Amino acid sequence: MTDQTQGGNGGGQDDAAAQQGPRLAILTQYVKDLSFENPRAPFGLQPNQPRPEIQINVDVRAGQIGDEQFEVILDLHIEAKSGENAVFLIELVYGGLFALANIPEDSLQPLLLIECPRLLFPFARRVVADCTRDGGFPPLMIDPIDFVTLYRRRVQQAGEAQA
Repeated sequence: MTDQTQGGNGGGQDDAAAQQGPRLAILTQYVKDLSFENPRAPFGLQPNQPRPEIQINVDVRAGQIGDEQFEVILDLHIEAKSGENAVFLIELVYGGLFALANIPEDSLQPLLLIECPRLLFPFARRVVADCTRDGGFPPLMIDPIDFVTLYRRRVQQAGEAQA
């Protein structure tokens, strides 16, 4: 029989290498601000009302709040109108706290403004659906948002502002 021992070059290095890889963790997520307005209630809730036109504006922002911790904010502004009359208005600021480690500097902004909001979106979408349902309307199920296009537009606007 031979004695087998693991030296310093065995599994310990593999563990250290795995810890050196990029990491993303959601620490918490929360409703930071929520406003639902139903200005025509109860008259706007009648079944014979025409289907309202719904406009959705989305903004994403991120900021570092601690060592390797970032807050990402998904800001939704939703307005439903029937002609000139407001049917309902929702303003939702939904946030998440993310822990990021070993992220290359050139990948940090895309990660914060594309991937993190993508992780938050299903939960913010549920809050909007619950608000509209609780307000007496059918639940508003927002279509998935293309955060890549939103990010590219932001980068393009920043480039035009510098020029």
